[in-house]
This record gives sequence, C-alpha cells and structure tokens, in this order.
Amino acid sequence: MAGGKIQKKRHGAAGGAGGGGGRLQGGIPFEKSKGQHILRNPALVDSIVSKAGLKPTDTVLEIGPGTGNLTKRLLEAGVKAVVAVELDPRMVLELNRRFQGNPLSSRLKVIQGDVLKCDLPYFDICVANIPYQISSPLTFKLLSHRPIFRCAVIMFQREFAMRLVAQPGDSLYCRLSVNVQLLSRVSHLLKVGRNNFRPPPKVDSSVVRIEPRKPLPPVSFKEWDGLVRICFNRKNKTLGSIFKQKRVLELLEKNYKTMQSLQLTQDAEMGEEKMSADDVALLANMVEDLNMETGDEKEDDEMEMDDTDMAGDGAVSFKEKIMGILQQGDFAEKRGSKLSQVDFLYLLSLFNKAGVHFS
Repeated sequence: MAGGKIQKKRHGAAGGAGGGGGRLQGGIPFEKSKGQHILRNPALVDSIVSKAGLKPTDTVLEIGPGTGNLTKRLLEAGVKAVVAVELDPRMVLELNRRFQGNPLSSRLKVIQGDVLKCDLPYFDICVANIPYQISSPLTFKLLSHRPIFRCAVIMFQREFAMRLVAQPGDSLYCRLSVNVQLLSRVSHLLKVGRNNFRPPPKVDSSVVRIEPRKPLPPVSFKEWDGLVRICFNRKNKTLGSIFKQKRVLELLEKNYKTMQSLQLTQDAEMGEEKMSADDVALLANMVEDLNMETGDEKEDDEMEMDDTDMAGDGAVSFKEKIMGILQQGDFAEKRGSKLSQVDFLYLLSLFNKAGVHFS
C-alpha cells in the first residue's frame, strides 16, 4: 500500500493493489496512518509487474501485500516464489484467507513483521507499493542487503521519487540523489495520480526502478557521505566558501591530526577504504536528513574563517592546504548542486591523497 502522510513515529509495511472503497472485503477499515491506500487500477498493477522483468527462477520480495491483488499477479507471472512482508495482522489474515486452497499458495510465504526491523530473506527482485513514511530507510536497507538483488520496482511519493532520479543542476538534486545513485542505477518508470488509490492520498506517486551497482564503487561510504554532507549543507554556495567555514575546517583538521598521529600511510589507508554492506547500512538510520530534504539552503550562520581568526601558523597552513586541494581540482568556484558522481569521487580522492578525511 502507498501512503501519502509522513509520520516518523509510526510506520507500517501494509500494501496492496486493486480493490475499492476504504475498507477490506470483510468490512475492516484501512488505516491511513500505516499508509494503507489501495491501488485500484488493474492496468497499473499489470504495468508494474510487466516492468519488473520477472523470470521463472525469481524469488520476489513484496513489501506490504495488503489484500493480495499485486501478490496474485506476481504469482500468476510464474515466478518461483513470492515472499510477502506485512505488518498489519488483519491484512495477514485477509491474505491467508484469499489464497487458502489456491494452487498458487504453494509458492507464497507470508512474514508478519516490520520490514525495517526483520531480517530479509534471499530475493532476486523486490516489487512493492510501500507506506511513504518508510521510503528512505527502506531504500537503504534494500541497498545494504546481501547478496545483492537484481532490481527493485517500488512505488514512492512522487517528490521522493524525483529526488532519487534528479541529476546535477536539477532543483531536487540533493544528498539523497547522490547517495542512492552512487549505489545504484535509478530510473523513473511511471507517474501515478492520487486518484488511482482508494482512499486517495494527498500526493501523486511514481514507480521507480532501482538496480544495485555491481561491484560497488571502491570507496568508503563513511568518507563519501561525510564529503557530500558538507557540500550539500549549502548546496548553492561555492565549495571554496563552504570549506572556509570555521566548523568545517576544525572538523577536517581534527581528522587530519588523528590520522597523522595514527601514522596511517596513504597506501594503507586507501587500500582499506572499501564499501561494505555494513557501511551502506549506516544510511538506513539517517531518516531525519535524508527522508525528504527540502533542497533549500540553511541559514547562513556559519562564519568564514579569515587568516586573522586562525590560531597560529599551523591553522593558517591547514586552511591553505584545503584551499590548495580545491584549486588543484578546479573545485573552488563550483557548487555541490552541480557536481556529478565522477566529480565527487575525484574530489574525495584529492582530499584522501592529501591525508584529509571526512570520518
């Protein structure tokens, strides 16, 4: 099921497709707080299943099966198995009742639980119409899942979906865009109007295809996100201005001195900087600033540090070191909102080679 409300304290994994009205067939009311908005257009359900590119050998993970209309189409597509994760016990009962005595039930496994908290089983493809309030943590939980799956076809709130696919220079381009696109290839498949749901949510939706990159880029995700976080703190300011801020310089100098004291050589450090599932999984907890970023700049309450503000020659030297790195890659006058994946990777490599780290 899709949900049009952002509620951070309550989240569900209840979904489904087809059906009408605001109640189950047995008269049980849907709960909007759990994102229970039923996709009622059978043609859209068929289109979602078609675009998933299913194979007879696939195990499909469905999140929020609800009353089971999408579940039924997935099973009818001839996949090996469908594993459905559902939070609402009422929906689980409805799903079991619907498939009781049906030959399709031999290929269906229903797990009752919170998809964000339970251990996910093996799957090849994820197809889901999810509660929108779990969009960000679910996306990164899937991307941290091992073994890596082939693709996910998911219904998101339209604005969130457009942030996922946004490109450098787009108004919606943000940390979420950069981080997800580092780990996967993302494409927009369908726009879905709110009137295709019952009860209708307050927002339009979009179906997005996410294909994890294989192999993952050879970079520490902690390092990567540390750099991206700074660059998007004020994404329309130049990097030269951002990296002159006292807070940023103090953070980087502290990291620099720590690394120097540990006497980690550049080669050893770079050799260890590999992205792992645990590394990526850290993002699953970053709901506050990754779930639905506004893209707006924060209040400009950070002061740039002049040389006169620096305590001693060492501090001045470190500021010059940072500015030199930016100038080396011609980044001083560029803005985070315009940088591509390649730009960020190059910038991170320049910092790391100079012994400057972000985690």
